Amino acid sequence: MASIGIPHASCVRRLDGIFNKLLSGKAIFDTQNPIDLNDESEPQPDLVLLRWREDYYAVKHPQPEDIFLLIEVVDSTIKYDWEVKIPLYAENGIFEVWLIDINQELVEVYREIVGNSYQQKQQFLRGDRLTIQAFDDVSLTVDEILGMGN
Repeated sequence: MASIGIPHASCVRRLDGIFNKLLSGKAIFDTQNPIDLNDESEPQPDLVLLRWREDYYAVKHPQPEDIFLLIEVVDSTIKYDWEVKIPLYAENGIFEVWLIDINQELVEVYREIVGNSYQQKQQFLRGDRLTIQAFDDVSLTVDEILGMGN
């Protein structure tokens, strides 16, 4: 596993703050912890927006049905994320995935699973606004996600 660079870590921290502010009490925003996809896979995505549970998933790791939004922040592993992680998340029914490409300063949004793949892929650039499918009243900009210093 490649080490996490400063821009990557900063983006994860920024998103943690943004989502905790926007969705406090509505969902759990989890950073870099395991999720259970199947008996053979337990990835640790950068960020996951989870269904609210009083026990904070004390008995078992979150399952695909618990996940509103999964976010991967990439700077050097983009090919691996495209070829391995995104298909894995689709195969396991993860409702919505954001791939934040720090180098290209964009966010790719994957939605609408048909079979084992996402049918909808949209790119958002600085100045664009995104909404979370599960919380369509919550929106943020690519600039908020990337910060002004990247």
